[in-house]
Amino acid sequence: MTRGVTAKQREVQRIVDALSIAIAQHRLKPGTRLIEAQIVDVLQANRNHVQAALQRMALQHIVTIEPNRGAMVARPEAQEAREIFIARRAIESAIVACITPAGMARYAADIDAQQQAERLAAHQDDRRNIVRELSQFHLLLAQIGDNKVLGEILANLMVRSSLIVALYQRNDTPACQCAEHGQIIEALHAGDNARAQAIMIDHLNALEQQLDLAEYDADELSLRQALLVE
Repeated sequence: MTRGVTAKQREVQRIVDALSIAIAQHRLKPGTRLIEAQIVDVLQANRNHVQAALQRMALQHIVTIEPNRGAMVARPEAQEAREIFIARRAIESAIVACITPAGMARYAADIDAQQQAERLAAHQDDRRNIVRELSQFHLLLAQIGDNKVLGEILANLMVRSSLIVALYQRNDTPACQCAEHGQIIEALHAGDNARAQAIMIDHLNALEQQLDLAEYDADELSLRQALLVE
């Protein structure tokens, strides 16, 4: 019986992860309808599991579910966009405060690999890879900080931030800079958490300033196309 419950939870999480990654990488745009039958088909999933996954994502404000319309990717309002960045500044500053030089040393190989992937994506000018790798930097810091609660909060905020960027970013340039990431890493290796926090706050301020809270980018990929992209 326990195995059955665990298996269900694992399957629901698989569906949540697939949808969240597609949203975070801008393959599923704000307002895209999430048709249950298509998700079942593309992900080879059970319909009840899909419904549970969508309900969970609705509680996380990543998905909205409306009577007679079903589920769709959330379309945050301008005020919510501002509040998300207020939350990110607080959470990511707290995460940076948790990181020690010893933690940076333990994750040295992961940091180097992520930074190389980030630079490669930028060099290849691959929009999807750039978005993925730049976001991964922030999630990696949460992992190094080793505070599970802060990490879970940030994971949700990162997906919601992706919706905001998809809606409101003024141009097609990813709203994150490799150079600033490098400066944060350098400060953390040196044990200068105050400097790392200051750079992170400036970094997130710059990201928010790249938004035009009056603009909206139309959907580009269908649900099937978004979930089938590797």
